[in-house]
Amino acid sequence: MDSLKALEEYLKSKDNAENFLSSSEIPSICKTEACMLGVDEAGRGPVLGPMVYGVAYCPLSQKKILESLGCADSKALTEDKRDEIFTKMLTEQESIDNVGWKAEVISPKYISNSMYRRAKHSLNEVSMNSAISLIQMVLDGGVNLAEIYVDTVGPPEKYQAKLSEIFPNIKITVAKKADSIYPIVSAASIVAKVTRDHALKVWKFKEGLDMDHSQFGSGYPGGK
Repeated sequence: MDSLKALEEYLKSKDNAENFLSSSEIPSICKTEACMLGVDEAGRGPVLGPMVYGVAYCPLSQKKILESLGCADSKALTEDKRDEIFTKMLTEQESIDNVGWKAEVISPKYISNSMYRRAKHSLNEVSMNSAISLIQMVLDGGVNLAEIYVDTVGPPEKYQAKLSEIFPNIKITVAKKADSIYPIVSAASIVAKVTRDHALKVWKFKEGLDMDHSQFGSGYPGGK
């Protein structure tokens, strides 16, 4: 994937009633050097569109790359600025060689079914399971993770204890507003938000409605 247009084409090819993944190639350096990974989400609790969980990772020694990209609290960035940063992650060789990412697009159907089936899974559980799954996939890909930073879902102490039990050999930090504190979480937030924004731009209504994304906005009741 080498452009936002390619991302949109990929998203358009998927069934938006099903969950699916999007990811970069794993930089070789991330398999040899100790790395940090950030986790964040976009689209929690909308009335339309997916919830997207994103992770970003890079060597501990390459934090300066995140800063040069402009990774900051993604909520404080405009959509154009987020697109610009993500485009750099896709196209600039220094970023490609050092920064990896992965996103899970979680369908509204899956969220509803999880919350209303007999053995209910809350939105928090859906969120945590996605984060844990993404982290495990990065580890399974051979990335040498030493530190993980997570924007919390629910009480941070409880979430951190859960992650520390699952990943006992990795330093875990779970915090409120982590995307505005840790650049690697900001990078993950940008991955999640840009993926969700472009998923909405190519959203296909199962009911057969023919609507442009500008007619329904962000998918939230007050969204524009």
